[in-house]
Amino acid sequence: MTSTQTSPIPFLKGHGTENDFVIVPDAENAVDLPPAVVARLCDRRAGIGGDGLLHVVRSAAHPDARHLADEAEWFMDYRNADGSVAEMCGNGVRVFARYLEHAGHVTAGEVAVATRGGVKHVHLDKDGSVTVAMGRAVLPEAGVTVTVDGRSWPARNVNMGNPHAVAFVEDLAHAGTLYDEPPYEPAAVYPDGVNIEFVADRGPRHVAMRVHERGASETRSCGTGACAVAVATARRDGVDPAESGTPVTYTVDVLGGTLLITEHPDGRIDMTGPAVIVAEGTIDPEWLGSAT
Repeated sequence: MTSTQTSPIPFLKGHGTENDFVIVPDAENAVDLPPAVVARLCDRRAGIGGDGLLHVVRSAAHPDARHLADEAEWFMDYRNADGSVAEMCGNGVRVFARYLEHAGHVTAGEVAVATRGGVKHVHLDKDGSVTVAMGRAVLPEAGVTVTVDGRSWPARNVNMGNPHAVAFVEDLAHAGTLYDEPPYEPAAVYPDGVNIEFVADRGPRHVAMRVHERGASETRSCGTGACAVAVATARRDGVDPAESGTPVTYTVDVLGGTLLITEHPDGRIDMTGPAVIVAEGTIDPEWLGSAT
């Protein structure tokens, strides 16, 4: 927030499978959001509270997205709860698209959203569900070993535009509290940090997960993480749509609900789940200014 900002700043609150976000509409990119301000807004005791912040900006008005303006009018300038910048957030994209519909910028149907992970194509269904084309997974060979409370597991390296380490466990309780990032080795595999998913089987093509999100501690859901989990589980199960020629869908239970992840033979991954706007109001600029 700039030091000259004196008028109330609009905000909304939304969530996708209880992965919740502060939404700041700012079409012309006029509101400065340094890390301390974002962290204050996302603080659950002293602020509005959220796993992250969705800064809603026209692509043409933001230096990180101007090159995408011809493909997508709106840019999701996503921040983690600690104020750090992130490439992508799958649940965030669904909530972002729901906000655009709520604000009258788009109608149900296809919507393009610019992100630092590229342009994401979103379908707003009239039944309330939102499907995001999440791109393709990259599976680097280098993996890590994750350790919690003396137990260790190999973790599959999956990149969904942001980095993930997927570990399969017998019991999700083995992940511990997830207040802090679980240690992993070798650390050099993820020089910028990583999202760590712990996965347990629930049935045929059905798993449950917990996640420590980079910059946000444990969250109720992680969309890119659910995609990474589905791909890692499919490969563990010996399933690869590129070889079979048949799409595969996994049900992924997160703490905040359920996501359906479909991987197509050409590598495209679709994620379907709910997205809800729950509140809107204004931020007191004097209160927020004290954060800086």
